[in-house]
Amino acid sequence: MISPETRAEIRRYFYAEHWKIGTIARELNVHPDAVRNAIESERFKSMQPLRASVVDPYIEFIRDTLERHPRLRSTRVYAMVRDRGYTGSVVQLRRAVGRLRPQIREPFLKLHTFPGEQAQVDWAHFGYVMVGRAKRALSCFVMTLSYSRALYLEFFFDQTMENFLRGHVHAFEAWSGQPRVILYDNLKSAVLERRGNQILFHPRLLDLSAHYHFAPRPRQVRAGNQKGRVERAIRYVRDSFWAGRAFTTLADCNRQALLWRDQVAHQRRWPGGDHHTVADVFAEEQPRLMPAALHPFSTDRIETVCSHKTIYVRFDLNDYSIPPEAVGRQLTLLASDTSVRILDGSVEIARHVRSYDRHQPVLDPAHQDAVLKIKRKAFHSTPVGRLEQAAPDSKTLLDLAFAQGESAGSQTAHLMKLLDQYGAAAFRRAIAEALQRNTPRASSVAFLLRRQPRSTLLAVDLSRHPQAQSLDVRPHDLETYDELARNKNNNADDSNDEQ
Repeated sequence: MISPETRAEIRRYFYAEHWKIGTIARELNVHPDAVRNAIESERFKSMQPLRASVVDPYIEFIRDTLERHPRLRSTRVYAMVRDRGYTGSVVQLRRAVGRLRPQIREPFLKLHTFPGEQAQVDWAHFGYVMVGRAKRALSCFVMTLSYSRALYLEFFFDQTMENFLRGHVHAFEAWSGQPRVILYDNLKSAVLERRGNQILFHPRLLDLSAHYHFAPRPRQVRAGNQKGRVERAIRYVRDSFWAGRAFTTLADCNRQALLWRDQVAHQRRWPGGDHHTVADVFAEEQPRLMPAALHPFSTDRIETVCSHKTIYVRFDLNDYSIPPEAVGRQLTLLASDTSVRILDGSVEIARHVRSYDRHQPVLDPAHQDAVLKIKRKAFHSTPVGRLEQAAPDSKTLLDLAFAQGESAGSQTAHLMKLLDQYGAAAFRRAIAEALQRNTPRASSVAFLLRRQPRSTLLAVDLSRHPQAQSLDVRPHDLETYDELARNKNNNADDSNDEQ
């Protein structure tokens, strides 16, 4: 919208100085359409003679019909005039009906509420934001007290039932009390189904109302005036807080929102009087609220989860780690807006900071260390693991032996026998010498062990040979050895006699 002075200047430049439209727009810093509108205003605003239409003969009939039946549909009017000779289209008739239909405005009374009596609640959508690689819908929970117009607002990444309840709990904590009645729209978080005056509330909302002793009330269908205070509050949030707002995280956005509420929204003039602010009236209303509950209502989301292979359980498209001993069990996951807890029965086994990204592993390093410890223990129980534990250079020797065409299995078996026979200390020295001589084979290690002066065979460890433990050795009578000794002596005497 341009000022009369600018409009007069545009017309002077165009009609008297013969400037072009683009030149005028550039010099006066206005849009070219504004220039065209200023120089052609009389041409476009002058009354144009209406062309004759096939609807014209039926205008009086349509006007009289709509005065007697203002809610009559255009299709019924079309059928009536068609029976009277109308040959035009239904589109032309709809335009005429829309122009001739009398406007009926429903009158309303101004609603008055008592202090602490009622609050109104609704969700508002504020577009989308990127959290890492995830595109999250940003929604604002708004609750306003009907008497003082005091606000509570909080932004969430979704409109789930848990966040709906969480907004109530946080609002009651901020106000140190709660109203007696809360009015809702017919959203699924509040009303599951309604049939006439019969209403089926969401069971979680009923649990919340029983905990805080307030009465939930849905507004009537197609009666938006009953919830106009929260809708005006949402429009006020959009225009005064959200417009041009920048933030880095959800916590930063909520911090700015509460700061705006205290410094701007609650300092505005109270609609019920010129000499009071919303903050002043809220200070008078707050003692009339019902007293706060002794403990907050639990708003955590509860799910049953299970991991069959890995140490991760999935929640909200992210993976959260658990201890390795919990893999394969049925676990309980409790998610708040900031944390994710995992319980095995009633015992908490894991706690993580909640991630709002997508497809991200959230790992506790202690869980990973426990898995690696189990893996190392299992590896050391294998032949290769035992060899590496006794002599770390054995891996290098086996790799070189395999590269020279030796069988890895036979080399490992031979080295295991040498380890059992000579012990770890001698085995390590022989391995190191074999690598130094560039003879990476088990036979070379055996040769070097036999050459070592300190290498002595160890006692056989029967715990590694269970089949030997089952052998039954029967002892012989010692007199048989005496008999053998006597026979040997007799044979020696006979040989002496012959000589």
